[in-house]
Amino acid sequence: MTEAELRNAIRRLGLAGRPVCVHASLRSFGRVEGSARSVVDAFLAEGCTLLVPTFSGAAFEVWPDPPDVIERNGWPPANPASPRPVPTRIFTPDINDIDADMGAIPAAVLATPGRVRGAHPLDSFAAIGPLAHALVAGQDAHHPHAPLEALAAAGGAVVLMGVGLERMTLLHLAEHRAGRAMFVRWAAGPAGEIVRVRVGGCSEGFPRLAAVLAPIGVEAMVGASRWRIFPAAEALDAAADAIRADPAITHCGDPACERCNDAVRGGPLLDG
Repeated sequence: MTEAELRNAIRRLGLAGRPVCVHASLRSFGRVEGSARSVVDAFLAEGCTLLVPTFSGAAFEVWPDPPDVIERNGWPPANPASPRPVPTRIFTPDINDIDADMGAIPAAVLATPGRVRGAHPLDSFAAIGPLAHALVAGQDAHHPHAPLEALAAAGGAVVLMGVGLERMTLLHLAEHRAGRAMFVRWAAGPAGEIVRVRVGGCSEGFPRLAAVLAPIGVEAMVGASRWRIFPAAEALDAAADAIRADPAITHCGDPACERCNDAVRGGPLLDG
């Protein structure tokens, strides 16, 4: 697949000139000339603002010692056997650290000159394009989903490229809108102190929302990659309504999954 073919698909699917949040498997395309760089460049050439998750919990998540006990907070437990040490470096938006499982396209966005990265140390988003700053500016440790709220407000779309609904982070924002408190995790603050940050929960049950989202989605094959496109604002409303009506709809099905169990109960009990 070439960059020109990708650009044609972006125009054909009505994405040109729009902000889009992409979750992608580069392997789903087969061979792409220029690899992930060509995917990023294709969206930019069509006037899009490209938003991607650039999570970095593997490098920057810590556990507090002594434990920070919060009821209904899923994993990690209140008394971890081996607290993780404070990292030797502090997260800042200008660094390019990213979890290995984020994939090649988010890494390529981070490597693009002029990209903007949010200030969440574990679950940042990064964007490149005309609306990059507007999408990402509101993200901090307590507002992990601010870029997705901005995406919806700007009439943007979520594009799943060869991946399932379990990768669709917009659905974590739908959980919050449905009334669930976000989970708490911990990271090193600016002075090396351990601070609380808010994050999403388990996403393995999100495919159970497929029937809810199908009427507002568009599906197409782009080369060998199956793309599913959802208008962000409509998807948020539909998913939040479904979660309010049936809180267990997002449960992954594993009875031992404390993140799902606690999410269905409404999430952590926070002291303000």
